[in-house]
Amino acid sequence: MSAGERPRAAVIVTGSELLTGAISDRNGPWVARELGELGFEVAHLLLVGDRPDDLADALRFAVDAGCVLVVTSGGLGPTADDLTAEVVASFAGAELVLDEGMREHIGGILAGWAARTGFAGPALEEANRKQAMVPRGAVALAPVGTAPGLVVPRPGGPLVVVLPGPPRELQGMWPAVLEAEPVRELLADVPAAASRSLRFFGLPESEIAATLRDLGTERDLSGVEVTTCLRRSELEVDLRPRPDAADVAAELHGELAARHAKHLVSADGTSTDELLATALLERGWTVATGESCTGGMLASRLIDRAGSSAYAAGGVVAYSNEAKTQLLGVPSEMIEEHGAVSPEVARALADGARERFGADIGIGITGVAGPGGGTAAKPVGYVCFCVTTADGVVLARDPRLPGGRSDVRERSTDLGMHLLLRTVAPRPAG
Repeated sequence: MSAGERPRAAVIVTGSELLTGAISDRNGPWVARELGELGFEVAHLLLVGDRPDDLADALRFAVDAGCVLVVTSGGLGPTADDLTAEVVASFAGAELVLDEGMREHIGGILAGWAARTGFAGPALEEANRKQAMVPRGAVALAPVGTAPGLVVPRPGGPLVVVLPGPPRELQGMWPAVLEAEPVRELLADVPAAASRSLRFFGLPESEIAATLRDLGTERDLSGVEVTTCLRRSELEVDLRPRPDAADVAAELHGELAARHAKHLVSADGTSTDELLATALLERGWTVATGESCTGGMLASRLIDRAGSSAYAAGGVVAYSNEAKTQLLGVPSEMIEEHGAVSPEVARALADGARERFGADIGIGITGVAGPGGGTAAKPVGYVCFCVTTADGVVLARDPRLPGGRSDVRERSTDLGMHLLLRTVAPRPAG
């Protein structure tokens, strides 16, 4: 590794159920983010089935790719297809030995489960013994569930960290990984991460690409990896510099923020959800929702964060016209005259929700999510939004959102969050 490069790492996630599509991988992206924040270049994220040869091939691939660290997840359970410890031991040239202290530790955990379920006996004892087998010379990490983790040095590298598959157990074990002596020694030589992030709303990736081309004619940007990702209707831009290009990344970050200030949500990567929660708490405001086509998705998004009871007053899913009238006080004459999907009804939903819950701010959403129900005047994707406050602020929008039914509902939720943020924390003019 040269002075201008970052050490490379790989993440190997095991589990045949991931390859069949039965479940989605949550561990790989989480570990990759953690490694990136530690200063590694995550070169590869591999999914392999519960087959020893495939895992061994993935480990050898990581060696050939020049990785100094490999983190695996899965395959540490008591069943016959849980073979990660055996494969990694072979890879490291170390025999598996019984860790008596770990066997007793796991036995204590399993004893309570056995007493509750009545499944004590030889099968459970064998499962305990299997999970307590540790490669000689490895550091065993105390289990969060029943499977211990492992930090396995390999002569000539890479260092291999073996973690359990359940995300709760893997994430709960991560602090112990960072405290393990072999990992601490490796981290001592890893340059500090100097990544920077920006979030934009309503800005296409092509605009960022054009700005990068323009700036690239003025200075050398080759030392900064720029990635863009559209998530929750926001364009996330990440700048990952080599150790010798941190100043270039800082300048580039400032240029991107300045040139696209109109669409900038945050210059430090803070999400809309966090910004909105902070703004509501700072003002001491509460929010209420009156939703039709989003079916409670906005309320769910608002209460997704811990501590949301301080600002989320409540919400009503008023899908039918009768519910709009009976639950949120939308006049039936208004619906008859303007239609259930209209700016007028959106405002009535916002006012009704705010008044019903005694909130400081209310939002109403009504639209045509599709695939049917659209007309020439109000096609599929036409959605009406309105935010009102107790002190008289009104913010309304009625765009046509692209995509299928789920897309329209998700994008409506995203836009609703941004309208709330714009109302609670208005941007300065200019």
